[in-house]
Amino acid sequence: MPLNVTSREKEPGVFTLSSEGSLDTNTYSILEKHVDSILEGSPKVIIFDMEYLNYISSMGVRVILKARKALEKRGGNVVLLSLKPHIKKVFDIINALPSEQVFSSVEEMDRYLDRMQRKITED
Repeated sequence: MPLNVTSREKEPGVFTLSSEGSLDTNTYSILEKHVDSILEGSPKVIIFDMEYLNYISSMGVRVILKARKALEKRGGNVVLLSLKPHIKKVFDIINALPSEQVFSSVEEMDRYLDRMQRKITED
């Protein structure tokens, strides 16, 4: 199954990558090109919206972890959104991301990001 990826800047420095299809050995480079393009700038957050992702292999996970590592060096963050149960299980099994970086909905994620921003501005 092919992979379709769309990218948009939600607000300055906050990018959403939406994937549809299968993220595997044959398609990971499509997502990787989008991630690399975003990392050329100064992103603060990359949100991987996986609502329409049907499958993820280790190569797909590698792209996400690569983004996470690059953003952590800059003080940024990676967020996973709308994971289907079988895809969430992959991340749980390999213990790849802290649970506070995985959200079931945009609303839940926005509440978290709002709290984080308020915390920073209040300090």
